[in-house]
Amino acid sequence: MATHFYSCSPIPAKPTPTTISNKSILLPNPRIITARHHNNILQSASSSSSAFTLTASISPGATSVAVDGPTTSTKPSKSLPFRVGHGFDLHRLEPGYPLIIGGIDIPHDRGCEAHSDGDVLLHCVVDAILGALGLPDIGQIFPDSDPKWKGAPSSVFIKEAVRLMHEVGYEIGNLDATLILQRPKLSPHKEAIKANLSELLGADPSVVNLKAKTHEKVDSLGENRSIAAHTVVLLMRK
Repeated sequence: MATHFYSCSPIPAKPTPTTISNKSILLPNPRIITARHHNNILQSASSSSSAFTLTASISPGATSVAVDGPTTSTKPSKSLPFRVGHGFDLHRLEPGYPLIIGGIDIPHDRGCEAHSDGDVLLHCVVDAILGALGLPDIGQIFPDSDPKWKGAPSSVFIKEAVRLMHEVGYEIGNLDATLILQRPKLSPHKEAIKANLSELLGADPSVVNLKAKTHEKVDSLGENRSIAAHTVVLLMRK
């Protein structure tokens, strides 16, 4: 009897079966899917390796802002219809210094000890605007280690913050500030402070609000050894 030999192809690995309603369904090999997914992640990470490159220009042709350490883009990362910022500042009160609040010289037996004129309100407003724009704080842009800012009027800082705000297409929507000090009483000076602040911001006085609180004789604020301010600002797209 003649012997016959037959050539056979290798039998492929049997896929993993699962049963739904008594019907067998063949599923892909999960190990293959996992490997492909892992490769896709590696390729994606490789292509975005430069995602953290930082720049310092506001827009083409605009003046850049120099800060200590890594530079930060002065252009908001996303064009939003509005942006919100919060600012806070505190200064120690010492005899022999003028007390300047919102650009107004307030009669008192002591004033703010600071590198510039120590205007706690304007410093606070500057930080609120810079924060809304996603920029570094006032201490980085106008460092107290730079002698050119020694005794500088804080109107210089706020005008620069307003310039940066307009340069990226925003304007003041409204601003709410709270001053915290035990003495002196600010009621006689509030309207003058508000009017000057509105002018510096280029905003209508109706969108600028100013409040003053004591600290109930608690800690340095309540003991007339310091003064503080909080500001919240809403910037609107022009």
